[in-house]
Amino acid sequence: MDEVRAAIIEAGSRLLREEGARGVTTRAVSQAAGVQPPTIYRLFGDKDGLLDALAEHAMAAYVGEKAIDAERDPLTDLRDGWRGHLAFGLANPDLFQLLSDPHRRGSPAVAAGDQILRRRVHRLAAAGMLRVSEERAVEMIQAAGRGAVLAMLTGNDPGLGDAMFDAITAAVLTDGPAVPSNEARTVAVAFAAIIDQLPALSDAERALMAEWLARAIKDAP
Repeated sequence: MDEVRAAIIEAGSRLLREEGARGVTTRAVSQAAGVQPPTIYRLFGDKDGLLDALAEHAMAAYVGEKAIDAERDPLTDLRDGWRGHLAFGLANPDLFQLLSDPHRRGSPAVAAGDQILRRRVHRLAAAGMLRVSEERAVEMIQAAGRGAVLAMLTGNDPGLGDAMFDAITAAVLTDGPAVPSNEARTVAVAFAAIIDQLPALSDAERALMAEWLARAIKDAP
């Protein structure tokens, strides 16, 4: 049955790339996969279930290609991730629409992609480069990334992606290089990023310090 499921996923993915979501009908997919339509209903429930599986498959493959090199400059790493996100969205518009559906945010593959972004942002925080909290930076980058892809799919400005990246990094990053800063919020964000690396503190002490720092980050000028 795993081979049958794989054949259906492969056929559905091909139809989605070539014809878009409208071309992914149970009849078309069953013919392309060499199975009977009831097999699709038995494995995926309905067309929406099949589309969910196709989106999950594509996102899992995409996330599997995204590796973080701890030796690379964190800003370069973020920029490359941003460009990869745009390229994926522009090459797979129907899949991107499916994956951007807020009801699919619980998808394991989408969650894995979110975690990669969080690790990239965490590296920026640890380097003293964030002017906002890690959570705020992640949310802003995610929103800007989805908006940039949607705008580029309907517009004709090839430079929009880089312009959006420059705008969002100007909003979340400090103006200077990754060096110690006297700005209270930047120092607090950087300190919060390395709390787990302080073995002399107990779990309770680290939790309390994290709470204090979160409050300081929120209220800092």
